[in-house]
Amino acid sequence: MRRIYFLLPDVASAQAIVNELLLARIEERRIHVLARDNVPLGDLPAARLAQKSDLIPALERGIAAGGAAGLLAAVAAMAFPPAGLIIGGGALLGIALFGTAFGAWVSAMIGVGLPNRRLQRFEDAIAHGELLMMIDVPVGRVGEIEMIVLRHHPEAHLEGTEPNIPAFP
Repeated sequence: MRRIYFLLPDVASAQAIVNELLLARIEERRIHVLARDNVPLGDLPAARLAQKSDLIPALERGIAAGGAAGLLAAVAAMAFPPAGLIIGGGALLGIALFGTAFGAWVSAMIGVGLPNRRLQRFEDAIAHGELLMMIDVPVGRVGEIEMIVLRHHPEAHLEGTEPNIPAFP
């Protein structure tokens, strides 16, 4: 999947583009609109927490760090068993999985409170009343969707494509 970014001047333009995207068989869950807090979006698909916050990148970092720390703790527990206990492979796996889950949980809690770093370049435009539309499309349809929007909506400004979009949420 690729994420296409467009800056739009108003809600009416965004609504017209969403309607065309739906006709082009882009699912509504793949369209995200971000605006200032005082801009009523109406029926537009508003950006969710996963798009507005740093949740996904923080979660990825937490899984990696927690998994590594859990595995290190498990190996240390095997090398230096507490109170003469014998720790086997199941305990090693359990400790590593606990570390992974704990790291993911902690980093997700932190990431939810941070703004999405990928959207920093759009902050000024959003603050001045523009709307940011993010459209997640399969790699093979990027050019087609860009042309659909730009052909019918010259007021839309293509702001680029992000190469890696997680398959969830």
